[in-house]
Amino acid sequence: MANQPLAERLRPGNLDSYIGQEHLVGKNAILRKMIDSNTLSSIILWGPPGVGKTTLAKIISNTLDRPFYTLSAINSGVKDVREAIESAKKQQFFNRPNPILFIDEIHRFSKSQQDSLLGAVEQGIVTLIGATTENPSFEVITPLLSRCQVYVLKSLEVSDLKKLLEYAIHKDSFLKTIKFEIEETESLFRFSGGDARKLLNTIELLAAHANEGKVIITNELVTESLQQNPQAYDKNGEMHYDIVSAFIKSIRGSDPNAAVYWLARMVEGGEDPKFIARRLLISAAEDVGLANPNALLLANAAFDAINKIGWPEGRIVLSEVAIYLATSPKSNTAYNAIGDALQEVKNSGNLAVPLHLRNAPTKLMKELGYGEKYIYPHNYNNNFIAQQYLPDSIKDLKLWHPGNNTQETNAAERQKKLWGK
Repeated sequence: MANQPLAERLRPGNLDSYIGQEHLVGKNAILRKMIDSNTLSSIILWGPPGVGKTTLAKIISNTLDRPFYTLSAINSGVKDVREAIESAKKQQFFNRPNPILFIDEIHRFSKSQQDSLLGAVEQGIVTLIGATTENPSFEVITPLLSRCQVYVLKSLEVSDLKKLLEYAIHKDSFLKTIKFEIEETESLFRFSGGDARKLLNTIELLAAHANEGKVIITNELVTESLQQNPQAYDKNGEMHYDIVSAFIKSIRGSDPNAAVYWLARMVEGGEDPKFIARRLLISAAEDVGLANPNALLLANAAFDAINKIGWPEGRIVLSEVAIYLATSPKSNTAYNAIGDALQEVKNSGNLAVPLHLRNAPTKLMKELGYGEKYIYPHNYNNNFIAQQYLPDSIKDLKLWHPGNNTQETNAAERQKKLWGK
């Protein structure tokens, strides 16, 4: 249909025309084998927007010739779930495979909604396919998650985007009427960000700039078109990851005005408040860190408050924390320290724990000297006594480098008093 969006017109109907996710659906890949052998179990497809989660679910249903029920977590409640399950029950016949129940944005389902699914999945009334942009280990209840295989979908590679671009301009009935000349693709692919839907929306936008039935794709044209038509580029909040990136960078850059603006964009776009609260928690630890340890406490309290008071009042809590983090002194020394420590572990391998630091729960361990020379700090002044805590080969390793702020300067001074050099 000509009035359908390009992304919908080009939605593939089988795996052979599906672009991307070779690690899952390519030759001999795990999900392809499952589909080819018709042994589909309940699965959760986890990945960023526009990488083909919904499309893949529909292809699986078509390929396996199973009844397909679909719910969106945004506008479906427990009643809708139960009705879908009842309909699926009526489709059950002897030796007939289970119907597929596809739930888009399953991370937005409440615990009670997910509980209402559990029985049907356990009893094999439906085979569940959930799609989520969020880590399912945070958002999907453990009993349901344990009954599903989780498959991670990746952002499309540049090679995938090139295939999709060529396919669109040569196969779509409308775009075939326009002569496309491709001079530059850097901006086109960069703005797409590995999102097929963004790419197709942008191509559709460029088609509107056709001059005498011709479009010359350049970086300048793409940038100009998207700046003039931001909503065409961001249908239904597709700039999810771009906006949260701007939000976190505004906090990191100590700009409370920008932080609240990008927060408002997420709120207005219907973003999950728990998603925002989690990002604030990460920012409190990564960007404010030891310069203001209270930031992490406040961010954690905000996460709890969101769950208690809900929406829309929760936006006030998020605004308070965003402003607090943006106006706090900043330090990334904890972030750097764990990064350096992980690298040291990779470089030096499994170094032995010094004998005096080892636990000695058995007689044999005591005889071998485990814990024998350990000195208990609380028996000394200031609850401190100098002794070695790192493996011998890296005993002088320094991983934490204090930042230039009051909190860490004071902590560093105390360390110097305790340890001397």
